[in-house]
Amino acid sequence: MEIADWRKLIDEIDSEMLQLLSKRVQYTIHIGDIKAVNGQAVYSPEREAIILERLILENSGPLTEEGVRRIFERIIDESRCIEKQHCKDMQREK
Repeated sequence: MEIADWRKLIDEIDSEMLQLLSKRVQYTIHIGDIKAVNGQAVYSPEREAIILERLILENSGPLTEEGVRRIFERIIDESRCIEKQHCKDMQREK
């Protein structure tokens, strides 16, 4: 295969990852709604640690443990930002 072929495959994976990340954030927003009703904080360091530990254990490479940690810390952080903003927006609507 040529470079262009490999790049096309990467582009397809990027599109799939974007769809999955969007779905993940939608679920995060739903969880944020439940947390708001129950008076729970958006940030849950225990849950974040569990997620990272699970993903590091599931990783079979070639990503390093630190690479997995950095990628998913960023995904979790972005999800949390959107969840916080959604909660603020919901409070303003009341």
